[in-house]
Amino acid sequence: MPLSRPIALACAAVACLLAGCSGGRDDLVNVVFIGEPEEFEQTGLRLSPAAQHLRAATAEGLVALDATGGVVPAVAERWVVTDDGLSYIFRLRNSRWSDGTQIEAEHVRDELRGILRRLRGTSLGRDLDKVSEVRAMTGRVVEIRLTSPLPDLLQILAQPELGLRRGGEGTGPMAATETEDGWLLQPRPPETRGLPEVPEWNERIRQVHVRALPARAAVDAFDAGEADLVLNGTLANLPLADVGALSRGTVRLDAALGLFGLRVRSGEGLLGDAARREALAMAIDRPQLLQPFNIGGWVPTTRIVAPGLPDDIGTIDERWSDLSPEARRTLAARRIAGWLGAEEGRTARVTLALPQGPGSDLLFSGLAEDFAAIGVALERADDPREADLVLVDRVARYGGARWFLNQFACDLRGGLCSPEADARVEEALSAQNPMVRSALYAEAEAELAASNVYIPIGAPIRWSLVRGGVEGFRENRWNIHPLLPLAMRPI
Repeated sequence: MPLSRPIALACAAVACLLAGCSGGRDDLVNVVFIGEPEEFEQTGLRLSPAAQHLRAATAEGLVALDATGGVVPAVAERWVVTDDGLSYIFRLRNSRWSDGTQIEAEHVRDELRGILRRLRGTSLGRDLDKVSEVRAMTGRVVEIRLTSPLPDLLQILAQPELGLRRGGEGTGPMAATETEDGWLLQPRPPETRGLPEVPEWNERIRQVHVRALPARAAVDAFDAGEADLVLNGTLANLPLADVGALSRGTVRLDAALGLFGLRVRSGEGLLGDAARREALAMAIDRPQLLQPFNIGGWVPTTRIVAPGLPDDIGTIDERWSDLSPEARRTLAARRIAGWLGAEEGRTARVTLALPQGPGSDLLFSGLAEDFAAIGVALERADDPREADLVLVDRVARYGGARWFLNQFACDLRGGLCSPEADARVEEALSAQNPMVRSALYAEAEAELAASNVYIPIGAPIRWSLVRGGVEGFRENRWNIHPLLPLAMRPI
């Protein structure tokens, strides 16, 4: 008879223990991204998490992110920033393109200019709006000039989409070969990338195989010892991460920075007024909403911009802090009832699009209960384009208010927006004084909050499964886990 899932997992775990549980080889690290195989495709401007990691491994930018999420040298071996913060000057290391030609400043300048052109009209492109010029100063020196200081420029330049390529080929720390079900990555010797030679390099590194699987299949592969690392877990599939006491792996949570909430797409009917949209936001019991997930340390928020960022001047507080949850819901229910009673035949109903998964089912149930408490029926929508509300679950690129505000820019057409907020962000582009910039960002957040085009819930949830013996994995707030450190053998 077929084994039940718990018994099958137990047998697989015991077999894994007896076999050493390394996927059958100690010279290969098997990495699975939760997703679909086509997510490794690198066409288009918005890369999936799987494609981001593949791009970062094969095409470095001027700088890169290390395993802790910190900015480190890459194609640029060092840099200086002028005192006014308006010029970043990069010295390129002595390295070559994949075809063997020397990497020159003119090549880097042309590639960066092309990337900036292609990113126009995207949120990442808006993050780089302050770049006024990219110049090749000498053979190995590149300058980036800004219209006003951008303290997060290095963090933005480290994004995988800013990886430098020539003829579609990059100069990353790993060489990739496509396989039947994914990609095989081989660490490149440091001396081939303009870096000092590392003694016994081949003995210190392993190959990394990456592939993509749906969430349940990814967890099953980990259970069976066919994967050493599972990446890109979200709240939608978090309930699948409990793989039992016999598993030698552990669930690791990134304290991710970013957005997790509901974007309002429809401005008609019940959602046609900011006060009624606010009623939905007031109805949500945020701490209770995520209680079923038992996530330690997760902090709910009613703010759009994450609290406590370096450019947070402290003028924006959590909303409705002077009202108890019961008082908030009473006020919200009154607004909904007033709208229902103003015209015969009205129904208080909204639709919500969520990704598939058991976590999404739990989230929907909690939200439906909260909305029902104020007289609003919540229904599930399959197509986000036809839904009144959509879930925003996005990790930040950098820790600045500007990133959060740019996600709701009107020209991105992701849903309802605030032209007034956009105007304040635009003003900040030319502001030289950091306090003035921060004040403009605070005004923009206040405008967005008043328009209630986004209903914040808290920070995004990202989880991984990591087997013992995998080196180089570190939790970080950007949910970026470079593949080269994973290739290092345990010492």
